[in-house]
Amino acid sequence: MMRPRHAVAAAGVAAALIAGSGAVELAPAYLSQAAAAPVAAARTGLVDAPLATATAATVAAPTSRPQLYRETVRYGARDTSPYQISHVYEVQIRLARTGIYKGPVTGYFGTATLAAVKAFQRSQRLSQTGVVNQATWTRLITVSRQRSPGWYQVPAACKAAGWHTCYSRSTYEVFTFYSGTLWNTWLVRGGAAGLQTVLGTYRVYWQDIDHRSAMFDNAPMPYSQFFYGGEALHGSATMMDPRLGHSHGCVNMYIEDATELWRLTGGRAHVVTVYGAWR
Repeated sequence: MMRPRHAVAAAGVAAALIAGSGAVELAPAYLSQAAAAPVAAARTGLVDAPLATATAATVAAPTSRPQLYRETVRYGARDTSPYQISHVYEVQIRLARTGIYKGPVTGYFGTATLAAVKAFQRSQRLSQTGVVNQATWTRLITVSRQRSPGWYQVPAACKAAGWHTCYSRSTYEVFTFYSGTLWNTWLVRGGAAGLQTVLGTYRVYWQDIDHRSAMFDNAPMPYSQFFYGGEALHGSATMMDPRLGHSHGCVNMYIEDATELWRLTGGRAHVVTVYGAWR
């Protein structure tokens, strides 16, 4: 069965070179050479024009889901595999950032996590149900974000017109903005010490909803959004705890989170900024 392929209309096509390796991730063959010509000199996607020129017509904001959207998480939930993520790791990591949760980050929503959720809800004057619904997620993400140096170091370019996703290498998170308004933020992981995700601001030049790596044994890279050579934002088939491990340079997201980012930015003009010290 032929896989569906999606390309960014504004970028056409580009060969995605894996930085430093000589290996190549190729854009779909059906895209014409004529379409490739205008972007032949922009294979890295480096932004070299004003960012404030995006128009509402090309980056209309979706309204079907709230900002900072997450699924509801309850007692007994567990992150069991990269394909079965209930965002329990994220609940625990964010609760730990608030200073309320002192237990281990296990990916299992047990009694200690339940008590911490209720304590957080009490501190925020929310109903103490122990259920992480959208109201609790919104406060939890907001409060934990305010404890993150990555939030205060967000470059000005991230708040220009249109869709921008900004990756903080030092705090393992991305922030997605629409014309200066934070739309969502997710925990992620990036490149390893010798394959650090490149710093800078870049236009996404190729989107591929079901990309597979030509370099790494046909490994799945769902919801790929390539912004520099072979580096992309994409769903990860290996990430469980985003604080552990690294990629070969890409920004790994939970598959559900990459899906949500795709829902916001797929087929739209999208700019990526990478900033912060590597760790």
